[in-house]
Amino acid sequence: MSAWRHGLVAGLAGLAVLSLMAPAAMAASVTLPSVSINPGASAGPSQTIGLLALLTLLAFMPALLLTMTAFTRVITVLSFLRSALGLQQTPPNQVLIGLALFLTFFIMAPTLSAINHAALQPYLQGRLTLTAAGARALGPLRLFMYHQTRPSDLALFLRLDHVKPPHSLKQVPTVALIPAFIISELKTAFEIGVYIYIPFVVIDMVVSTILMSMGMMMVPPTLISLPLKLLLFVLANGWSLVVQSLVMSFHGG
Repeated sequence: MSAWRHGLVAGLAGLAVLSLMAPAAMAASVTLPSVSINPGASAGPSQTIGLLALLTLLAFMPALLLTMTAFTRVITVLSFLRSALGLQQTPPNQVLIGLALFLTFFIMAPTLSAINHAALQPYLQGRLTLTAAGARALGPLRLFMYHQTRPSDLALFLRLDHVKPPHSLKQVPTVALIPAFIISELKTAFEIGVYIYIPFVVIDMVVSTILMSMGMMMVPPTLISLPLKLLLFVLANGWSLVVQSLVMSFHGG
């Protein structure tokens, strides 16, 4: 893969990070430029291409930000939890996504603080261009992803990209680091999901065995096991345990 593709991915990722933090900070100190429409004038090819590139970047930013942060692991584990409890729409998707977003901000607070200090504030003060600020913003995020990525997953994408094994983070291309981070996050989330499933599967098996031994095969096991699983989850303070496990999984790296 050529160097310009690596640079393009790195630039998009850096600008996406700035877009996450910039709106609130820029609202008070930056005046938006005025936009005028002149029906009699035609835009040049360069302006049209630039506008299309901007719209494409804006559409791509949400997915890029969600996959480069802790959101992937958090929302996957919460989905596992709801499935293990046997609940279809409780809590609703909106509640799970909202909880996952705020947990992501909590987990990413040190990284976002480093990005704000190194890139966003110098950019708002006019000491950095947008491109330079994007490159600086990508540094702390790359460090976070690198610490959470398994060496085997990173080696896989480096091998697929025909890149020699790096000696430091600086030699790891962003275009290989991002997908390696994503599959590492999914693997970790699945591991946590297995531990969440085990006690609830045991309850289902015990209830099914008891019902069969009593000859009550016409009674759906979920009719008995679901209240028991909810009761166990509430008595064990399950939400606190799950959130604590998620946060500690990132601190443990």
